[in-house]
Amino acid sequence: MNDSPPSWLTRTRILLGDDGLSRLQKARVCLAGLGAVGGYVLEGLVRSGVEMVRLVDFDTVKDSNRNRQLLALSSTVGQAKTDLAAARARDINPDVVVDVRREFAHADTLPDLLRDIDLVVDAIDSLNPKVETITAAARLGIPVYSALGAATRTDASRIRFGPLFAAGGCPLGRLVRKRLRRRGIVAGDLWCVFSDEPRNRAAVLPPDVEPPGSEDEYKRGRERTVLGSLATITGLFGLRLAHEIILRLSSEGDAGGG
Repeated sequence: MNDSPPSWLTRTRILLGDDGLSRLQKARVCLAGLGAVGGYVLEGLVRSGVEMVRLVDFDTVKDSNRNRQLLALSSTVGQAKTDLAAARARDINPDVVVDVRREFAHADTLPDLLRDIDLVVDAIDSLNPKVETITAAARLGIPVYSALGAATRTDASRIRFGPLFAAGGCPLGRLVRKRLRRRGIVAGDLWCVFSDEPRNRAAVLPPDVEPPGSEDEYKRGRERTVLGSLATITGLFGLRLAHEIILRLSSEGDAGGG
């Protein structure tokens, strides 16, 4: 890490101040999930000066990701999301320290994934790994910023941010909270971005219906519903999470470098 901020961060330093930017640069963030939301979280954090990120994702880019994921291009289909994200982060800031972990977040891997981390970003779209990640971080006393359901929503004005246990109107949020309570997690430094817009049930393709132009990606593993989604809404989710994290890390005296 440089002793003085690089010139490209001048506008950030003007807004956050020297101390705020320094705290942001020293923060150690684990980002789990590099899909439609996670890609934009990484973009916001790295462009704002965060210089240590641990990237956790086992997936590769699929052609269907191109309608909403920042890392998904016609030229990147088939490539590991962690590798693409690391390369993009380093292209934005050559000084960034990127710890690439191409693996699943689950009970066995999480103790190591969360080691020496100041804040966890949960941008995972599968329920079990999502709950496991929040649980592990909460038990370690690490703040968690989660993304709840963005798919099927179209009303950007109904995107909200707040405590995870107070997020109303999101079915995914209810499921997450129910499972956390079963694990004894009933409170904590847990935050989320969510939408209180009712889910558009017409934008859900049942698992027994073949998507138009479907590929093998829809047929691997357990059957999953295919949800309609927009790059604008998922991107707003990711940037809102990044925004709240930036404000927190730059303003807390004990955030980062602990």
